[in-house]
Amino acid sequence: MNHTSKRWIGSGIAAVLTAALVTGCAGGAKNNAGGTTQGGGAGAGAKPFEGKSITLVTANHPWGDAIKPLLPEFEAATGLKVNVQSFFEDQLTQKLTVQFTAGSATPDVFMYRPLQEGKLFYKNGWVHPLDEYSKKDAGYDFADFSKSSVGSVTVDGKLAGIPIITEQEILYYRKDLLKNAGIEVPKTMDELTAAVKKLHDPSKEMYGFVARGQRSPLVTQVSSFLYSEGADFMSGDKATINTPEAVKAFTTYGTLLKDFGPPGVLNMSWPQAFGIFAQGKVAFLTDANSLYKNVTDKEKSKVADQVGFAMFPGGKAGSKPYSITSWGLAMNSKAANKDAAWEFIKWASSKEIVLKTQQAGNPGARASVWDKPEGTTGFPAELVPIIKESAKVGVDHDRPVVISVGEARDAVGEIVQQVMAGQTNIQDTANKANAALQAIVDKDKSK
Repeated sequence: MNHTSKRWIGSGIAAVLTAALVTGCAGGAKNNAGGTTQGGGAGAGAKPFEGKSITLVTANHPWGDAIKPLLPEFEAATGLKVNVQSFFEDQLTQKLTVQFTAGSATPDVFMYRPLQEGKLFYKNGWVHPLDEYSKKDAGYDFADFSKSSVGSVTVDGKLAGIPIITEQEILYYRKDLLKNAGIEVPKTMDELTAAVKKLHDPSKEMYGFVARGQRSPLVTQVSSFLYSEGADFMSGDKATINTPEAVKAFTTYGTLLKDFGPPGVLNMSWPQAFGIFAQGKVAFLTDANSLYKNVTDKEKSKVADQVGFAMFPGGKAGSKPYSITSWGLAMNSKAANKDAAWEFIKWASSKEIVLKTQQAGNPGARASVWDKPEGTTGFPAELVPIIKESAKVGVDHDRPVVISVGEARDAVGEIVQQVMAGQTNIQDTANKANAALQAIVDKDKSK
């Protein structure tokens, strides 16, 4: 599952979308209804897809909630009817798998999680590569998408989808605790470790650090530790989770949780980690930026006014957080009218529409939108520069890029859990996990 993005809740979404829709309709001919007829070759007032229809399947996600009120604008400009169906995440994957396995031509366009199911969908021939479409229209400006977001939706060198929702790993911290202790915001992993030690005081129910401790959920968050030490899950088709750099990263993450984490951290995923931070019992937390409202919402958090955001601390290789596409839009390879399907994708991911959906709290992948003051109104001012910088230096995946993602995550997560359990010879565990991951990679290649 995508572990974070379904929690985005755009503040004032109704007001923002109403204003956006009025603006879009008022400027219809001037701005091509948010890019709907860019490069279409149609004259003013033409409806190139009059009488045509496509089916769009979305997750029950705030992006879907934001795009639906804007659809009349698109339909009026193109003549294309968009029939929308929405499902919960797990239902969505199941529905798509069943329909694509049966060779269905619907849905024409669908939301998907590139790093969870993108490789499987592409390898099975279920998605149509969008490389040529993305380059057809100069006005679409595909180069505006961040490099890391495009990397997340690329499979075997082909563009399998278009990024619509992004996220990065950041450092959350307590401003008041650091100020009172005279501690600067950590910029390196060594500085973070020193600060965690100084602020850790279990006798007062104050813990230095928290993050995900469950075996599978922790993998996405330990990834930034891995990259920042100069390591990765794989190099090409070779598993590399037993290198000295990888072992150091896993050891750092596991030791922070073991020695300075709250009770029960071994069984924590993101809701529990954010929950105890919001209770005011933890000094530092590393996790996805997309979950920030869980600690800044005064109704949920006792420390809402004291939460700070910072770049992920740098290791041997500097600060290398993951910066990924958590949700993308893809085209069914069997779609009957691929030009119509692309017209919708192009519109939904155009600069104008990304601005509107981002104002509703959905973090998009277009650099130009993040550079506009009006494009950042849905986010805390302090968080915006962290998001922008993370997108520039970040890595385009947060887990092993394989077909059997669940098995791979379990193999990697075992290393960290053994550190947390107090095992001293982690190299042996890493060697065994590396062999397991390599077997998964080899098995996937034979599919």
